[in-house]
Amino acid sequence: MAHRRLCIVTHTFLPHVGGIERVVYEQSKRLMQMGFEVTVVTSRMNTARSYSVGGIPVRCYDSLNVGFGVGIPYSVPSVNSFKPFYENVQSSDLVHVHGHPYLSSLFAAKLAKRIPKPVVLTQHNTFISYSGSFWDHVEWLNDATVGKQVLKNSDRIIAVSKATKKYVLSLGADAAKTSVLHNGVDIDRFKPSTRLRAETRRKLGVPVDATVVLSVRRMVYKNGIDTLIDSAETAIRKNSKLIFLAVGKGPDFDAVKARINQLGIAEKFKLAGFVPDAELPSFYNAADLFVLPSKSGEGLPLVGLEAMSCGLPVIATNVGGISEIMVKDAGKLVPPNSPFAMAEAILEFSVKELAPVKIRLRAVAEKRFSWDTNVERLVEIYEELI
Repeated sequence: MAHRRLCIVTHTFLPHVGGIERVVYEQSKRLMQMGFEVTVVTSRMNTARSYSVGGIPVRCYDSLNVGFGVGIPYSVPSVNSFKPFYENVQSSDLVHVHGHPYLSSLFAAKLAKRIPKPVVLTQHNTFISYSGSFWDHVEWLNDATVGKQVLKNSDRIIAVSKATKKYVLSLGADAAKTSVLHNGVDIDRFKPSTRLRAETRRKLGVPVDATVVLSVRRMVYKNGIDTLIDSAETAIRKNSKLIFLAVGKGPDFDAVKARINQLGIAEKFKLAGFVPDAELPSFYNAADLFVLPSKSGEGLPLVGLEAMSCGLPVIATNVGGISEIMVKDAGKLVPPNSPFAMAEAILEFSVKELAPVKIRLRAVAEKRFSWDTNVERLVEIYEELI
């Protein structure tokens, strides 16, 4: 399989920050180490037309980038984007597209079938419900048009969770060519560290004896930050040693800050804003618990795996595929949009002896969810097609 050429298509890529971007980066880096020639094709977002990230070549097409300001990022390839797609698809041995709803995936998949080249699709999320029915209808329409065509033109479909597989099957995906491959985590970077714990708490001004509840979330409706804030108000009243720490920015950041101030919990609910990926291990290590308050749309969130790899119990809403990685008695699932249930789970784990839990969670991450294991299985899928 050495020196096989891969065209990997994603609607956005680093330095734009997101889950798909991180998956593409981690997989591409390891594929290159295994001898593959990788080129990432993505929309141009304040970058040069060609650049590299960690040695990964990136080629950009011009696009209209809509919805980013309201937390619904969607790139529409412009009329002059054919050349970068054609050149990279034509020179590849296999095309790997990420996300069924994106026009970039449809463009690349259709082009690959004409040349022809085999197409692999990775689907990352389940259906995303928004605060208004308008965007839900737009998503349904997009699924029925762009999404179904991408699924139809893919030779293999990878779902990041069983929940995601169920979603694509409901859209007409062929069960015989659809399989589950859970996301991974960099177990060498995301690991328990007493040194990072002490250093980060000192920098953040967090007392040594505080119980820190961490959430790493982009500040948008679907990520459930409102549920987290309301649960924090309840939990803090019952346990004064709790401190909540939210990492992330987004279009709802100012509204989130205003709500925290309105409730009078700003001293106990800290907003760290955007944190570079390289610094995230420090924040995980500063925490005792991790909360994932999503409303919908989760396939298999990377932050849950990162928290687990650092030994943090995960309290999550039971949406998407998060239940598939939960470890018995080392975390808890609660209903979405239920601040009281979330607060009760946080309070329950805030008084537990967590040292043995940390050891178990770390062992599971090492055994089941390393990126190396993920990419080994991905290569097996490639080998079936090339």
